[in-house]
Amino acid sequence: MKICIVSDSHDRAPMLASAVMSAKESGAEAVIHCGDLIGAMTLCPLLEIGLPVHVVHGNNLGDLMALSKLCAASSGLITYHGADLDIRFGARKLFATHYPHYGRAMACTGDYDIVCCGHSHVASVAQQPNIAGGKTWLVNPGSVGGLGAPATWLLADLDRFDFEVRSLP
Repeated sequence: MKICIVSDSHDRAPMLASAVMSAKESGAEAVIHCGDLIGAMTLCPLLEIGLPVHVVHGNNLGDLMALSKLCAASSGLITYHGADLDIRFGARKLFATHYPHYGRAMACTGDYDIVCCGHSHVASVAQQPNIAGGKTWLVNPGSVGGLGAPATWLLADLDRFDFEVRSLP
């Protein structure tokens, strides 16, 4: 299974939609947004794309009432998970949060195959040693909004543990 991982869209709906559309064209079946969405309306173009979207908040929370209403009206396509996300896609267990330090701590537990985070606006993919004696993938898609760095997102192949950092044109 492939998924799209984005973060830090900061109200840049066209950039977010471009990344998600590209991910769908590459076979992605779902989207994880690692926070700093800000305005709920940023997600509206994703409804037409049709992939399930899982959102956590960041330090720029935005309007929770508007986000709740959008989720309720999305026929299940958009789900807001609060501060963090614990989800299973097929055989893979994933965790998502906005903050890299929290993400790294959760990766160290060994409870997850992949931990996703954002906040730094810098894309990274690394294996974090964990207390279970293995390694957990710790991934940060950077900022799809292109703030302070090039606009990036991740296409993740969960079956192969392949993470491709992609840039927006």
